[in-house]
Amino acid sequence: MGPGDPAFNMALDETLLHAASRRGQPVLRFYSWTEPAASFGYFQKYAQVERMTALRPLVRRPTGGGLVPHDADWTYSLAFPPNHAWYSLSATESYRRVHEWLQAAFARLGLNTELAPAALKAQAGQCFQGHERFDLLLGGRKIAGAAQRRTRDGLLIQGSVQPPPSVPRNAWQEAMLAVASPTYGVGWENLQPEAWLTEHAQELARRKYSQASYNQRR
Repeated sequence: MGPGDPAFNMALDETLLHAASRRGQPVLRFYSWTEPAASFGYFQKYAQVERMTALRPLVRRPTGGGLVPHDADWTYSLAFPPNHAWYSLSATESYRRVHEWLQAAFARLGLNTELAPAALKAQAGQCFQGHERFDLLLGGRKIAGAAQRRTRDGLLIQGSVQPPPSVPRNAWQEAMLAVASPTYGVGWENLQPEAWLTEHAQELARRKYSQASYNQRR
């Protein structure tokens, strides 16, 4: 699928979460944006978030975490069904593992990154100001963070990467797929979304993620 508008991007991720149990297989989605935007965590207060960035629109994510600018980043999501081993991991272990995956992908591309050993707080509520434990760092600066939501239907991880200089996006995506196969025993297949899945995401975007009543509810 091509670039999505902010409401549809969040709606499709939520739809993949709700469909995870039904599908029975994990889904890795790489995606981009039709316009500059910012997403913010499910539990954040809109009045505080709107003062943190000039980017508009602002869209509330189905996951937690802080404010993330989507004017130049690479975004991805992972949806795991309840019967997958990843689903049973603690939130901390899941967070560490997804960034180890990114670390291995960048190593394949010749970049030496590291997992943050501890949190370094800067401006509260902004994902890329300072860092949390197990965030991915390059030269001491955070380049990748993620947020999670676990339900009875599955586990959703939404991640953002600040692109390192001179690394093409397609090379990073290919590296992510390549290192996962031997590490996690993954056999990749292209996802062809069923009509009902896309239609549900479009409806969810229309009645929820594009509505001020949802995005400004806190």
